[in-house]
Amino acid sequence: MSDPSSPTRRSFLQQGSLWLVGTSCSTVPVFSAEKPLVSLGLLTDLHYADKDPKGTRHYRETLAKLEEAGEFFAGKAPDFVVELGDVIDAADSVETELGYLRRISGAFSAIAPVRHHVLGNHCVDTLTKTEFLDGVGQERSYYSFDQGGVHFVVLDACFRSDGVAYERKNFDWKDPNVPPAELEWLRGDLAEAKGEVVVFAHQRLDVADSHGVRNAPEVRSILEASGKVAAVFQGHSHQNALKDLGGIHYVTLRAMVEGSGAENNGYSLLEVHAGGRMKLTGSRMQQTYDWAGV
Repeated sequence: MSDPSSPTRRSFLQQGSLWLVGTSCSTVPVFSAEKPLVSLGLLTDLHYADKDPKGTRHYRETLAKLEEAGEFFAGKAPDFVVELGDVIDAADSVETELGYLRRISGAFSAIAPVRHHVLGNHCVDTLTKTEFLDGVGQERSYYSFDQGGVHFVVLDACFRSDGVAYERKNFDWKDPNVPPAELEWLRGDLAEAKGEVVVFAHQRLDVADSHGVRNAPEVRSILEASGKVAAVFQGHSHQNALKDLGGIHYVTLRAMVEGSGAENNGYSLLEVHAGGRMKLTGSRMQQTYDWAGV
């Protein structure tokens, strides 16, 4: 188990710097081109559905946008790809929603042989969690895994305040929660984690508005207490956002479904390097970030 008071960890959390590529910053640090410990593709809020656009959401265009993201990933060869929730949009029937899931899951598997899904509220608007997970070939809705010396955690906040799991339109999307059993699992998982930790969530853990997890302060307390969590990547609110809370970067990614045309697409590559440096290279509407380590 790594020591949370070690110089490496403390430097990364307390002294690490952030550069926003493409902003008004006049200088960007020069790093060596060493190979990262691990690289992974990230995308979120695809909301695929075979239905007409509504407002700014262009559901059918997700297939073409995903194909473009696949071309980007093919050139970068990430170790795996993570989809941060709401891969499908709501349907009026189980059969229709399963049809959406089969279509987008087939397209996603074609571009990402190794992939992970975070459960979003739209994923279980009509489906049960079991139906969704079976549809994407994933055993659990929350779990952890290790790659390249980095520990990754997938969270599931699709539970009502009373602990009942979201399914079949039984919930208010503004009432997401991480239930007690999952919180207890998270404490134990982080206690055993080796190296840096990166967390994936759908609903936001850094805000108290309608897009935030109701018990987010309790979740953040557990993440901070571990002294190991470098960053949380999340979706749900559809726009780029970044907050640093308790020494942890909370990065909200741009939704793929928003806007018509390739120019409104959004996806990214995350590289985690030795010494705590992380770089998120965004494409199209996704912001790029570069965090220095020690």
